[in-house]
Amino acid sequence: MQAMCSFIGVLDNGVASLSQEALQALREAKHVIAGSRLLATLADDIIEARHYDLTGQIKQVPDWINAALAQNEAVAVLATGDPLCHGIAGFLAGKLESSRVSILPNLSTLQLAFAELKLSWQAAAIVSIHSKDAGEWLRGATPEHGLYELAQRCRQHDLLAILTSPDNTPARIARLLQIEGLADAFEMAIAEALKQPQQQVNAWLSIAEVAQSRYLDPNIVILKRKTALSAPVLFGVSDDSFQQRKPEKGLITKREVRAVSLARMQLARRSIVWDIGAGSGSVGLEAARLCSEGHVFAIEKNADDMANVEQNQAAWGISNYSFVHGKAPQFLDTWPDPDAVFIGGSGGELAELIALCLGRLRPAGWLVMNFVTLENLSTAVDTLKQLGADWDVCQIQASRSSPILNMHRMQAENPVWIVSATHSLQPILFGHDEH
Repeated sequence: MQAMCSFIGVLDNGVASLSQEALQALREAKHVIAGSRLLATLADDIIEARHYDLTGQIKQVPDWINAALAQNEAVAVLATGDPLCHGIAGFLAGKLESSRVSILPNLSTLQLAFAELKLSWQAAAIVSIHSKDAGEWLRGATPEHGLYELAQRCRQHDLLAILTSPDNTPARIARLLQIEGLADAFEMAIAEALKQPQQQVNAWLSIAEVAQSRYLDPNIVILKRKTALSAPVLFGVSDDSFQQRKPEKGLITKREVRAVSLARMQLARRSIVWDIGAGSGSVGLEAARLCSEGHVFAIEKNADDMANVEQNQAAWGISNYSFVHGKAPQFLDTWPDPDAVFIGGSGGELAELIALCLGRLRPAGWLVMNFVTLENLSTAVDTLKQLGADWDVCQIQASRSSPILNMHRMQAENPVWIVSATHSLQPILFGHDEH
């Protein structure tokens, strides 16, 4: 009979939480793999098995399992609650021979927390921040930050269930909500040390209170929205919705031009977008709303625009947007390759910038540029021709109704050329491999 690798869900009351089937699999195992906390919890029940502490060694676990199975010796991998709910089984099962894997789930700690609160949880969004220390949240943090997904989900859901860690604590979550202007939108429940003698469930706490408090680990955080989730306009927002540079109010990509430019960028839900010459942030912030699971990286060289972008980002309630003060190509080498690039200002290095952006653009991506001068239009077209890109030009000249006495006339806006470009159907070498 072939030995099996059993992924066993365990709670913090140890063997008392195990079914007869799970207990038998644990006792038959010659090798037990778990984190240090679960190994300590079950120390008296796994005396005869060889122990492996996977803390900080997750990549070695498949080799440990396969070596044991090659000797036809049973393995038990222990996980808290349900091993397939943000658990180790989801990571490891695909790396092992399926016929020799058994999953024996327990109640998840999330289920236990909601049961203690007597709260239905089928609509809850589950977020895990059970990772290495992510550091405190900062507005404009990039997707690499360990709290990034949580910040996005708080904008999208009424009920969230959060798997925390010793570093990413309830207090840190509360401070994230304060930074994102969501402190008054949510209340928090914290289930501490579930199935342990010191178990405690705190409900419903203010975000300000939690931000200054400490709680027992491990714990589960439940966020419940107090105010209605807004349904903002995604596309075609009015120009007056943006804080703009003063005393030169009106230095903004106008709504009609912005709408066509965003359409030409061919954005998808997960698009990575570069906004070069962000100005007030109008194009990039509207793109961020459209790319709800993507991210926008923006840069602007004019220091006077910094405060406007920050105010617009905060007012719009957008977390998937990062903004830096600088002159492109500064910082671009630190950004991930884009699915779309918008150039609203080039700082006098247009040809070089076009070549760089096309070189970094992902396959099927689009570079979209706005120009109001013939010289920049000419430079852009000449550069695109030299690079062999596929391109086209569209001129937009909108007119808006304007009152005159008791009537209205049409007031013309400045004409804008929208240049759109993508990779040629023929392969082009830009100095690095596309992906």
